[in-house]
Amino acid sequence: MDELYAQLVKSIDEIATWIWSYMVYILFAVGVWLTFKTGFIQFRRFRDAYKLLIKGFMGKRSNEKLEGDVSPFAALSTALAATVGNGNIGGVATALYWGGPGAIFWMWVCGFIGMATKYAEALLGVYYREKYPDGTIAGGPMYYIKNGITNKKIALPLATIFAVCGAFAALFGTGNMMQANQMALAFDSQFGIPKIATGIIITIFVGLVIIGGIKRIAMVAERLVPTMIIIYFILGFVVIFKHYTEIPKVFGLIFQYAFTPSAALGGFLGATVKQAIQFGFRRGLLSNEAGLGSAPIAHAAAQTPSPIHQGLIGTMEVFIDTLVVCTLTAIINLSTGMWQSGLTGTAMTAASFSEGVPYLGGFVVALSSFLFGYTTLIGWCYYGEQCLKYLFGIKIKYTYRIIYIILMLIGSVASIELVFFVGDIANAFMALPNLIALTLLGGIVSKITKEFFNKYPKVELYKE
Repeated sequence: MDELYAQLVKSIDEIATWIWSYMVYILFAVGVWLTFKTGFIQFRRFRDAYKLLIKGFMGKRSNEKLEGDVSPFAALSTALAATVGNGNIGGVATALYWGGPGAIFWMWVCGFIGMATKYAEALLGVYYREKYPDGTIAGGPMYYIKNGITNKKIALPLATIFAVCGAFAALFGTGNMMQANQMALAFDSQFGIPKIATGIIITIFVGLVIIGGIKRIAMVAERLVPTMIIIYFILGFVVIFKHYTEIPKVFGLIFQYAFTPSAALGGFLGATVKQAIQFGFRRGLLSNEAGLGSAPIAHAAAQTPSPIHQGLIGTMEVFIDTLVVCTLTAIINLSTGMWQSGLTGTAMTAASFSEGVPYLGGFVVALSSFLFGYTTLIGWCYYGEQCLKYLFGIKIKYTYRIIYIILMLIGSVASIELVFFVGDIANAFMALPNLIALTLLGGIVSKITKEFFNKYPKVELYKE
């Protein structure tokens, strides 16, 4: 049985590797296309995006009654809740294990390009959103595909494919089983708590939130996301400070092995440049989800003054997730040398924190894994629900939530390799129809962006 299971994992990994050998180029091409179409929005308007982020973080909101279900910052927090997850803890470590230090460079490339992709996704999510019969917002790629692409023979099948793949990814891949798996692994490796026990606790806590829908999910995310990132950062910087003399070497490894094969060292088996690129992009997308099509579902629900505002906030989602949190995890694992230990996933990062801050380090990683995974689980539950509501109507939501919770429990005790590789395949099939739509609608994004900034050179000058 073990041999059969090992063969299954190997076969799924081979399928995921084959798919992503093409998907990395598609993602890169679409990201570059949108970067040019938006006039390098992620660099040119970074200051505006940062101001909107800080304004939302400080709780400053418009006094106007705007359409939408939640505040712009709550929508960002929900999107971040789904992106800042165990991909930032275990996913980065997995990229190092399979792709070597060079994978981090390609993760950064994925992040910078992904900022323009996420801008377009969030903008289109708001611009083409609709309302359900109960008055709540219906938005995301399925709607901007359906409403934005004029050729309905292309639009309707493409929107349906996205919704089907999005629901599958939410139930079986990135957003559900993988998160529960990494949370259970962290508590098992650090405290010896059985995976099934962690799974049951996760199921109860997630169930208490998702039953309340987007408003309760956003309320929890708005409070938890900043807190969990701050906790992770404080201890992370303690570990880095202990190994500060290794920092120049860390960046040297990242840049060196981005373009040359990394030799086998310690418990590390070595990696080719192709592996570094593939795993950098695979883990980058798993982490920031730019191009995946998940985040615009949350951004579409925002009570935002304009699609441009939410698009700019969307760029900060990728910046925080990949270029800040993932980079911190990478530096920690590289500076402590744990990337050569033979460990992978959350176990590698937990070992790095424990080495840097004995006793407390492992606890904080386990706590961070729980909080990161918890917020991702509630965020992805909303994504999958919106996809199924597009396909079957609003009555499907309660049945879906029950199934989601059951699969979460199963994921907590499943194999880490199988869950990650299935998640990679689900991500690819979800991303493809979204990337096609973003390519076709790139002109619309460019037009809306140019018209807005021609009229309002500064975002704060905008008035309804």
